[in-house]
Amino acid sequence: MNLRAVILLALTTFLAGCGYHTAGSATHIPANVRTLSVPIFATNVQAYRTEVAFTQAIVRELNTRTKYRIVSNDSADTDATLNGTILSETITPLTYDATSGQTSSYLVSVTARVILTARDGHVLYRNSAITFREQYQSTQDLSGFIQEGSPAINRMSKDFALAVVSDMLESF
Repeated sequence: MNLRAVILLALTTFLAGCGYHTAGSATHIPANVRTLSVPIFATNVQAYRTEVAFTQAIVRELNTRTKYRIVSNDSADTDATLNGTILSETITPLTYDATSGQTSSYLVSVTARVILTARDGHVLYRNSAITFREQYQSTQDLSGFIQEGSPAINRMSKDFALAVVSDMLESF
């Protein structure tokens, strides 16, 4: 009986010291933070609504995965503020239609910076250059033309939000 207790104690001590932890226990965000401000991301690019899509995706992900109260303005009443900036957005042709010589698919790449700052100015989380890419097809049929760039940005913004919020919460 004593041997089992010693082995159990040794195993418990070993597992506790080797980095295993429950989800959410290794967060960058202190326990006293209850309210987060997420103002619309700033942008350094001439693209339409990318900063809005990325901000909305972050807010949606925070609301889904956390119990923080999220506000959209930069208020003094919040415990922390998540600021983001769209640093670059590029659209690159990927493939061409051999018969028409026109581009048939594109790759859109967006690089952003996010910084979570406590009310006292202490930086809680920072990612200075996170890049995401999404491919989309173009159409040559002008009667059925749908601009696919915006849906590609919306799909990318969901992946971006998932990655940023996971990194903030899990510290991996």
